[in-house]
Amino acid sequence: MTDHDSRGRGLAERLADALDREATGAFRVVDRTRRVAPTPDGAFAYAIAADGTALAEVFVAPERVRVEFTAAQERAARAGADADLRVRPKATRPPRTLAFVESPGDVERALDAFEAVLTAVE
Repeated sequence: MTDHDSRGRGLAERLADALDREATGAFRVVDRTRRVAPTPDGAFAYAIAADGTALAEVFVAPERVRVEFTAAQERAARAGADADLRVRPKATRPPRTLAFVESPGDVERALDAFEAVLTAVE
């Protein structure tokens, strides 16, 4: 395993910890994969839910994390862009919004996107 492999995994762990500590306590890390091995395409690490509603899935690449918002995709795209995250739509059925967490600073910005999505689905 290289340092690059651990970077993506470390970002995923930071994001999960930040969501667990988030002030409202609304977010839950679910379906966590034990010992996820980063892949170039991104390996599934865990999903994020709130009040029983699936919000996003998190995938780990060697140097970054990809968050695939499954709920309130348009709101996720706006909030992610407003938070200076790199975001783009994913043309799947149903559609998803991708947000990339590429540094420790992006973890805190990603929380803004999660909060916006939670507000949109409540």
